[in-house]
Amino acid sequence: MSRGQAETASLRENIEKQLDRLMKQLAELEEVKDDLDDEEYVECKEDTLQQLKEFNETLSQMKTGDMSLVDDINAAQLAIQAAISQAFRTPEIMKMFAQKDVAKLRLRLSQIPFRGSEMERIELLTALKSLGEELSAEETMLLQQSASPQQNDLVSVSSAKVSEDKVRNLR
Repeated sequence: MSRGQAETASLRENIEKQLDRLMKQLAELEEVKDDLDDEEYVECKEDTLQQLKEFNETLSQMKTGDMSLVDDINAAQLAIQAAISQAFRTPEIMKMFAQKDVAKLRLRLSQIPFRGSEMERIELLTALKSLGEELSAEETMLLQQSASPQQNDLVSVSSAKVSEDKVRNLR
């Protein structure tokens, strides 16, 4: 592995750790929401969202300088944008989306009772669709009937993805 590849791998790892930290921070904030007064909760949440916005800006700057990071940065930016726009209200779903973990998203969707949380079902379907997963006719219809404007704004990760081979050929 060349020095550049090692540095890129290290940078990717740091990006993932930072994103995981911020997503965990959001999840923990939701868990302790009842223990905090409203003002403290809002302040903490706004602070975390501000950190996400700053992280997103940093990723944008990095994208212009290092093309080999385009895939990872695009995926991280989509997760950040989803968190900021609140298309996903459930931190666990945001985390699975950020990690592009289709299997966990599908598993969680299958575990929701038929008459269970429709909001969570919509979030999961939105995440799956945004990751390029094919939805059943029933899932598509449910998503179309219930999706919020923020959820409709999400871009498919697969359509924004640039393969490393294509990037190498550009150099």
